[in-house]
Amino acid sequence: MDSKLLDLWVAYPDDLLMHEAAEACASLLSEGELTRCQSLRFERDRREYLATHALARTALSHYCATAPEAWRFSHNQVGKPALDSDCGLHFNLANSSGLVVCLISDGAEVGVDVEAYTHQEQIAELAPHVFSPLELAQLDALSGAERLDRGLSLWTLKESYIKARGMGLSLPLKMFSFVFGGAEGIHLELDPSLDDTAERWRFGLLDRAGHRIALMVERAAGSNLQVWDSRSLLARPAPLPGEAVEWFPRA
Repeated sequence: MDSKLLDLWVAYPDDLLMHEAAEACASLLSEGELTRCQSLRFERDRREYLATHALARTALSHYCATAPEAWRFSHNQVGKPALDSDCGLHFNLANSSGLVVCLISDGAEVGVDVEAYTHQEQIAELAPHVFSPLELAQLDALSGAERLDRGLSLWTLKESYIKARGMGLSLPLKMFSFVFGGAEGIHLELDPSLDDTAERWRFGLLDRAGHRIALMVERAAGSNLQVWDSRSLLARPAPLPGEAVEWFPRA
């Protein structure tokens, strides 16, 4: 039986419309995080930031005897966070105005992205600038809702990969491709210059609360994903049974 950890935590920024919940979450953040949060111009962006960082702290404390407010983080040159403490956990965060997520593993690199279905049209407009020629060729063979859905999957998968690599947009988006079709369902193709192998990774797609979530994990990570629902970020989290994540490559 696979005993390695691979957990996805989800939370909802609008739960923080309640003043008490927002105040409680703010009390968990570091001084630097609070300063960054308060510098954001729009209330919805502040709420999203607060939900994302409070979720990370409460989720990590589920596995280690560290209080949520006691966690300390470092960031690489493109801003990917990591724990200062050597507790063996790897994590990655993603956020939207309606859903924030935190993917956690014990010893394997991970990346995660989340986008609302309502952003499909915007992604379609960006397609020529962010998708590889091979991805565009497959995308252009589709039409209507199928084309929009494929674009959403491509965007979130590509974002999850660059986040797992910890390189952000310094990694050229057109130099790797998620290719749909065949026995594998979807497979990853990488330009040799990217100093990586597709065999290192597996990836999954999951729909939740009007959002597409993409998960990128090293093959050393656990194979059984547990999803935790964190309402208001204060109540005890609830494990979600039977969440349908589809993993690739299949073969």
